[in-house]
Amino acid sequence: MNFDAASLAFLVPALIAGLLVTATLVPLGMQVIGRGIVFIDLAIAQIAGLGVILADALGWEPQGWAVQVSALAAALAAAVLLTWTERRWPEVQEAIIGVAFVLASSAAVLLLAGNPHGGEHLKDLLVGQILWVSPGRLPLDALSYAAIIAVWFGLGERIGRAGFYLLFACAVTVSVQLVGLYLVFATLVIPALATYLVTHRRLPKAYAVGTLGYAAGLAASVAADLPSGPMIVCAMAAIGALAALVPGRK
Repeated sequence: MNFDAASLAFLVPALIAGLLVTATLVPLGMQVIGRGIVFIDLAIAQIAGLGVILADALGWEPQGWAVQVSALAAALAAAVLLTWTERRWPEVQEAIIGVAFVLASSAAVLLLAGNPHGGEHLKDLLVGQILWVSPGRLPLDALSYAAIIAVWFGLGERIGRAGFYLLFACAVTVSVQLVGLYLVFATLVIPALATYLVTHRRLPKAYAVGTLGYAAGLAASVAADLPSGPMIVCAMAAIGALAALVPGRK
């Protein structure tokens, strides 16, 4: 398949969205791996998605501010709760995160049970529709990501445990609506995991894994006419596996 103007009209906004997500989530993913709370992104992303589904069930405009506020409020509430549980019961924090994910997933299924398009809504939440991302929303998303990156690189560890969870919740809330839960998890974990043993210039190498994963996955999905989200995950995993074999590790 030739990548003509029509194909590029889909690919360019999707790639920009992927680059924005990569730029923001990769450094946070390194922190997630370091803290040993890998499934926190799944839990908070699912809870943010539950906020979107609840807003939809209440009849609010799908792309309106009310939905964004609902998703962000749900994610921030989860962040506050997980901050408290990590302080109170740090030895079982990963289990608590898993329970939060299962509860949010179950609640989402129950809310969608009476919706004739419930299956499609759930699929969009999980897999995302990155090829259909609206170019008009990218500038606002870019500003949101820029603010998150500025806080993270400007303050870093000084924001503390609570600050990290809140910042993480904001990043995941924006990302899960842009690319879907699976890509959020893959972008957080795969680049950080692929470069876990890297001792020199780890962050640029992790960014390269994420960027190449999105570029290769999008190109392959258009060429093969396959779902873009799963294709990007597979491409990123393959590139991450190759990156893990590159010299420059402990």
